[in-house]
Formats: sequence, C-alpha cells, structure tokens
Amino acid sequence: MRYRAKALDHKQGIVKLSLDAFDENDARKQLSAQGVAVLSLRKAGGWGRLSLGKGPFSLTLFTQELRALLDAGLTLVESVEALADKAQKSEARTVLEQITHHLYEGQTFSQALTRSPNVFPALYISTVRAAERTGALSQALQRYLDYRERLDVVRRKAISASLYPALLLIAGALVTAFLLGYVVPRFASVYAESGRELPWLSGMLLSWGRFIGSHGAAMALASVGLVAGTVYALTLPTVRKVLTDFLWQLPVIGERLKLYQLARFYRTASMLLSGGMPALTALSMSRDLLPVGLRASLDQASEAIRSGKPMSLAMELNGLTTPVALRMLGVGEKTGRMDEMMERIASFYDEDMARWVDWFTRIFEPLLMAVIGLLIGAIVVLMYMPVFELAGSLQ
Repeated sequence: MRYRAKALDHKQGIVKLSLDAFDENDARKQLSAQGVAVLSLRKAGGWGRLSLGKGPFSLTLFTQELRALLDAGLTLVESVEALADKAQKSEARTVLEQITHHLYEGQTFSQALTRSPNVFPALYISTVRAAERTGALSQALQRYLDYRERLDVVRRKAISASLYPALLLIAGALVTAFLLGYVVPRFASVYAESGRELPWLSGMLLSWGRFIGSHGAAMALASVGLVAGTVYALTLPTVRKVLTDFLWQLPVIGERLKLYQLARFYRTASMLLSGGMPALTALSMSRDLLPVGLRASLDQASEAIRSGKPMSLAMELNGLTTPVALRMLGVGEKTGRMDEMMERIASFYDEDMARWVDWFTRIFEPLLMAVIGLLIGAIVVLMYMPVFELAGSLQ
C-alpha cells in the first residue's frame, strides 16, 4: 500500500514523503528508520497502484544514463547536472537538482540519495554506499541494472503467458453475459407465449432469462459494482495478504511461489555480496523481499550464522534451500565465491520457474477453452432444446 506522510526532518524542516508499506505500523517504522518525526500519515489513493503510466522519475533510466556519462569521463556532479538539464518532467528535474545541491554541500552520493527515499529504495542506496568505498560506482550501477533485468525476466514471462488466458476469460465472460442477458430473455418471452411445457433445465435457464429481463438495469449496476468492488479489494493489503496466503497453501502453486521468492532473495544477496557487503548485512537487507512467513526463518538462519554455523547449514535448517541450492552454497563456502553461487542459485530457480510457467500454460489454455466452449454450448443447447423436442413431435 502506498502511504503519504508529512514529517519533520531536523536538517530540511517539514518534508513530504511517499513510501510503500504493508500497513500503517510498517510505514511508521520505515519513517523512524529514516530519522524523521512523523507529523501526519495517510494512505494514498487506492487506485494509484493500478495506474499504467510511468512515474515521474524512472530509476532504471536514471541509472543507465548516469553510468553512460560516468563511463564517458564526466565527474559525478557533472553527470547529475547534465541529467537535470535534460529532464523533461519537473518532478524528475527537482529530484536531480536536489541531489546536485547536496553534492555541492560536500555530501556523498549515497547521502544525497537518502534525501529522496520515495525515489531511491534502500537497496539502491546501499549499493551506491558500498561502491563509494571501492570507487567503482559505474560497475556498481551496472550490477544494479543487471540485477533489475534478471529479477524481471520471470515476471515478464509470467505476465506474457497469462495474457492469452486472460483474453479467453474476458471473451468467454462477454459472450456468456450476452447470451444470458440478451438472447435468453427473448427466448423466454417467445416460449412463454407458446404455453408449451419445457424441460426442467431449459425451464430453469429461461426463468433466469425472465428474471434478467425484468431486472436488467439493476443486474447491470450490480455487475459493475461487483467488478469495481473486486478490483478495489485487490488493492487492499489485507485482501492481498489473504489471497497470497491462500495461494501459498496450494500444493503445487505454493511451492512455485516459494521458489520465485527465494530466487529474488538469493539474487539480491548476491548483488550486495559482490558489492563488498558482509554476508549478514546482505542477508538482512534482502529480508524484506521474502514473504512474512519466511522472514522469521531468515532471522533464525542469520542468528545461526552469527553463532558460527555455516551458511549452507543454517539455510537448510530453516527451510531456505533446496537440495541443489544446498550443494551450491557448500561450493561457495569452499571457494569463497558465495556471491557467484547465489547468483547461480537464483538463475537455476528462474529457469525452473520459466519451464513450469510454460508447461502450465500449455495445459491450462486448452482446458480453459474447453470449459468456456462447454459453458456456451450448454447455454445454446438448453435454449434450443424445446425447439428440438417440438421438431421431433411433428415427425
């Protein structure tokens, strides 16, 4: 859920912030961690999350352009100033001008980014902060770009695979609604005038048609309200949590969701480790990418690592590995290349997830077409069954 807050910053005075949080308590904890005093906190518009347009500041585009300018030989300040000059949106220009101002004040780049927490996530700032210790900012930015690209691969595949089934569902729903809301009521009026006795199933269908014909406007408004209410409910954190918990309980889908979340977790930890962060710090910063049920497991694993247990053993004991991931973690401990092994674990999970999505859609699409065809066919047959019986009685 998106929250908007008005807070008191000891250096900047009263500031307005925007952030994503699970609930109001989580939002207040995030603001407290930023060192600001909350004056007011409210939810942003619930429909904002459904917006299909791009935001006023594209973090990926900013990172790509900044890296290109740095590789071209410009200094950090010159690069940010150049991006501010070319920014077309006033919001993006304001953010970049604020960064430039803080850089001229002598603050580091990571410190300047913390002034805009609603634009730059904590993971991004931590990546920059780690790069400032080594002076390899360009390489760190490229790692972040690679990380974002790989993180979105499976998501894009899942979305593209779901487009055709979604279109089938919409088309089937529209055809069914047309038959039940327009065609069936007219057949019902014709059969009512004939006075013939109808088969039971046909009678039930045509009774529905007469009901729709008498209350068409009310049913249309109720349908629109139901769709709007469903869409709005999906924007609420509690509803999404209940839905997610339900999906996690399903035998096959729950297992795949866990693998997807673990892939994100391992890939994030890999990027942070490759940037020079300590293992426990990298695990802690990657914690929020896991669902609530697995965060407690990660806390227990981190405590076990802190007490001296190997990472592979700690992860296995707390259900954060698979047999393949366990072997890779063991190799990473022996070779000292834990960041590389975690990246390979994430890639293995992603490939496995992509194969499963492809297999699932190959099976689900024909089944969905069959179900829609049977439903529409049943409605048509029930409508014409009295006509067939009449034709048979005349022979």
